[in-house]
Amino acid sequence: MNESEGLRFRRQHRPQVLTDELHEHRYKGPGHFLCVTSCFSTYSGKVFQVTLLALGGFLLLPLLVFILILESPIQPDVFTLKEPPQMKGCWEPNLKLREAQRIFEDQIIGPESIANIGDVLFSGTADGKIVKLIGRRIHTVTRLGKLPCGSTDEESSCGRPLGIRVGPNGTLFIADAYLGLFEVNPTTGETTRLVTGGQVVAGRKLSFINDVAVTQDGKKVYFTDSSSRWQRRDYLHLIMEATADGRVLELDTETREVTVLMENLRFPNGIQLLPDEESVLVAETTMARIRRVHVAGLNKGGMDTFMDNLPGFPDNIRPSSSGGYWVAMSAVRLNPGFSMLDFLSQRPWIKKLIFKYVH
Repeated sequence: MNESEGLRFRRQHRPQVLTDELHEHRYKGPGHFLCVTSCFSTYSGKVFQVTLLALGGFLLLPLLVFILILESPIQPDVFTLKEPPQMKGCWEPNLKLREAQRIFEDQIIGPESIANIGDVLFSGTADGKIVKLIGRRIHTVTRLGKLPCGSTDEESSCGRPLGIRVGPNGTLFIADAYLGLFEVNPTTGETTRLVTGGQVVAGRKLSFINDVAVTQDGKKVYFTDSSSRWQRRDYLHLIMEATADGRVLELDTETREVTVLMENLRFPNGIQLLPDEESVLVAETTMARIRRVHVAGLNKGGMDTFMDNLPGFPDNIRPSSSGGYWVAMSAVRLNPGFSMLDFLSQRPWIKKLIFKYVH
């Protein structure tokens, strides 16, 4: 090996000095690798998001188009309710009803109205029966419809007794939502149909007979027909649609003639004769008020507002021992708070959308 070759050999094995420059140089490659990985990850995330959005739009677009073109089962009216009264003073919430004694709990289904003869109570049930409650015992007086019972689809044949009153001869006058008005002997169960449900009166069907009131001599019976369009099982449709197709009617028990006393009411519900028997109070549920309809005398056929802007939506009305009236509320209009029905009253498009989805 000559000297030049030896120098070249030694030059190849000359030790190298590690410096910051060399350190940066050595890790430049891996550094680039990390950058590429990060960029690739960001790009993949964006691709995933775009793909997910595109897939969601592809799936939801036909559904939205279908919902938009689908006809709603209801055609809601726009109406205005006053701001609910504040919950103070006579409207202040209390817990008094929690002190009430529960009787026949879980033993009868869906009692709507109660009448009494002495200590004996009478009511209608969701399975179409008229029951008599004596002490702790339950007796079936009669069944207005026919079996089977138990589902909303069977209500129209099974019957759904709602309002119930005691007449002057101790008989029961009963309003069945589907089957009509009946007079029932509470002892024998003998039943007489006075008005047939579904019959046409003044060009419109009796589709949702609700409550009933009877004069002291039994010659006149007043009742509410909550809607000529919706039946009881469709009461949510009636509440949401809020159309003014309810009526107050009069039955002459001697001639069996039925006449319309007042129409264009929004969900007329409970009805109660005033002591002079020249007018009745009617709960107009959707409007959160009680109307007074004149049924006799010089003002017959007229109507005015007896109580407006209630803190809830009224149902049945019954006289109290103090000379006033008990009014059951189906829902509360909280103030301060939120009332869904008040909110929806001027937003029919939301109602339509809801019923397109659930129908």
